[in-house]
Amino acid sequence: YDGKCVFCRIARREEPGTALLPCEDEDLACFRDIKPGAPHHYLVVPVKHMGNCKTLKTEHIPLVKRMMEVGKAVLQKNNFNDLNDVRMGFHWPPFCSIAHLHLHVLAPASQMGFLSRLYYRINSYWFIT
Repeated sequence: YDGKCVFCRIARREEPGTALLPCEDEDLACFRDIKPGAPHHYLVVPVKHMGNCKTLKTEHIPLVKRMMEVGKAVLQKNNFNDLNDVRMGFHWPPFCSIAHLHLHVLAPASQMGFLSRLYYRINSYWFIT
């Protein structure tokens, strides 16, 4: 836990302005992005502080898969079921503003505006899917 990390505080319900969405994995937290790039834009974060996506190793594959499953489940709970029109990924350092691992879940990807399409561009050097 890093008390200076806003995502650590959100995951532990210490930020009253940010509501957590129902999440079936107690090691993960999910909440709405404060600057949404799509009608549905959620962040899935580990409750335990982890560095950005550059720190991920092979043993973290199950964690990333669980993060993706939570993202899909949150979309479905919010009445979005076209999982072929979803964009998920991580901003690659130095293009991430918070140094706590967080998966962006955006939908429908087809309704993302020009800047969002650029900012969350599939497998660019600043956003990896």
